[in-house]
Amino acid sequence: MRILRAMFLPVHLTGVRDTTERVVQLLVGLILYGVALAFMIRGGNGLAPWDVLAVGTAMHVPLSFGAVVVALSVVVLLLWIPLRQRVGIGTVLNALIVGPAAEVTLHVLPAAPNWIVGSLLFLVGLVVLAVATGVYISADFGPGPRDGLMTGLVRRTGRPVWLVRTVIEGSVLLIGFLLGGPVGVGTVIFAFGVGPLIGLILPRMQRWRAARSARATASATAALVP
Repeated sequence: MRILRAMFLPVHLTGVRDTTERVVQLLVGLILYGVALAFMIRGGNGLAPWDVLAVGTAMHVPLSFGAVVVALSVVVLLLWIPLRQRVGIGTVLNALIVGPAAEVTLHVLPAAPNWIVGSLLFLVGLVVLAVATGVYISADFGPGPRDGLMTGLVRRTGRPVWLVRTVIEGSVLLIGFLLGGPVGVGTVIFAFGVGPLIGLILPRMQRWRAARSARATASATAALVP
């Protein structure tokens, strides 16, 4: 039982209304995350750093791209152990929802007809991804593998979100590039742009969520007082 408590993030239920809001917030954030990925893919300006790493790694091992993506996710989750980062419902739903949301969006969103539209799609995707990250992490059900690495390092090092995320993305990009992964303009923009955006949005979303949860808890308590 102690091992399970150490591995899994407890679910804090603060009332029906607040819990329902947080679940909806989690689902909306994860769906938006998948939509954002599809926008950036359709932009055609380069792969995200983690995808560059996956392609570069696949060039040197007898595994498919999909298998490498799964393997990298496992490696990232193993890095959670020294950070004492625990798995939550959000971690599991991240794996189940983001991919299908991206696939559905790719089916309805055509590829960019030119570089101008492509650049616009990529930038919209980048901003939406940063917003989606703030939305689903602040729901407090646990982050996805890569975002959990970020939040774990922020907690353990005390460094700001934007710096930690930029270092992670930059390091992943460099390793992927050295392995032969494809790098485009969008790749570089993502690596050094997503950190500052998340650093701007995530704290604000967390304060907003904390304020709403506090009001919901106060209202539930007041309703119980005769």
